[in-house]
Amino acid sequence: MSETSWAAVDEYISGHLLKPDSALASALRHNAAQGLPPIDVSATQGKMLMLLAQMAGAKHILEIGTLGGYSTIWLARALPDDGQLVSLEIDPDHAKVARENLDRAGLSPKVQIVTGAALDSLRNMQQPAPFDFIFIDADKQNNVNYVEQAIRLACLGATIIVDNVVREGGVLDASSDDDRIIGTRKLFEHIANHPRLDATAIQTVGDKGWDGFLLARLR
Repeated sequence: MSETSWAAVDEYISGHLLKPDSALASALRHNAAQGLPPIDVSATQGKMLMLLAQMAGAKHILEIGTLGGYSTIWLARALPDDGQLVSLEIDPDHAKVARENLDRAGLSPKVQIVTGAALDSLRNMQQPAPFDFIFIDADKQNNVNYVEQAIRLACLGATIIVDNVVREGGVLDASSDDDRIIGTRKLFEHIANHPRLDATAIQTVGDKGWDGFLLARLR
């Protein structure tokens, strides 16, 4: 199947299982108007993240990599009334766009966007209630560091999801000089025998191309 077919299947799935959503559509339009790169999760992937967070009973979510807040909206919608999401974004302009999108979606009271280098923010974070659901979608070079900081800030049984771990098959290239592929391969090697993580990864195809998610549970 071609990428055209992958995208058509995504449209079929969305047409049957996802309802039109003005807040999410507005967020994507606003992101484009402000010049943000179109690297958000797809609609079907966003819905998957929301459902996984709901299934996990998440009350305290950590997102590493906000961009324009598209995935943030999906995740925040999974939270109960007293839930909270903390999202980390290095670019202040992206963070501003995300806050505007969250305001329009009516989710600002549940979301705190922290601006700055994510590793610095994580190291300085003193979370009173441990996170029970963590989504990592930032610079791939730091994936191992992000996972270790997530473990430090998470509760037993927490769900950890890392995006973009297949990279159109680039993860197989041991000789690659692409920092993102090198970082992704280090992630797999790090988690392979990790004493506190039980993990798998799933390939995905769709209107975002060929990639995948790593899914882990903290034990």
